[in-house]
Amino acid sequence: MYQKIVLPIDMNEPASWERALPTALALCRTFGASLHVVTVLPDYHMPLVGSFFPKDFSEKARRALSEAQHRFVAEHVPEDVSTQCIVAEGSPYEGIVESARSIGADLIVMASHNKRKLADLLIGPNAEHVVHHAGISVMVVR
Repeated sequence: MYQKIVLPIDMNEPASWERALPTALALCRTFGASLHVVTVLPDYHMPLVGSFFPKDFSEKARRALSEAQHRFVAEHVPEDVSTQCIVAEGSPYEGIVESARSIGADLIVMASHNKRKLADLLIGPNAEHVVHHAGISVMVVR
């Protein structure tokens, strides 16, 4: 049923993967699907923002994030699950949706983690945007 499953994670926020990862792994094993771990790097190329960072900052940040993703996969994803790491840029939901489209994913499994107490009763803002814009099935794990 599923062949390519996207798992968006925030490397600085374990709540972004602690519950979603076991679900994604179970689905990968059930359907023989590959797992595509997506982390979104903020866009530092905007003129106003970019002027505050060294010229090569974005590339260094991308490289560091990619290395952190590979360590995450080595620590948390069993070797029997085919895995790809993807670093996207921009807003979180746009990076997730664009990554899923570019690899031809058929499912996004993501956590709904939100630090605001009232908003915790509802789906998180990034998860909500992904659900509305993905064009494929999205499983939000709470």
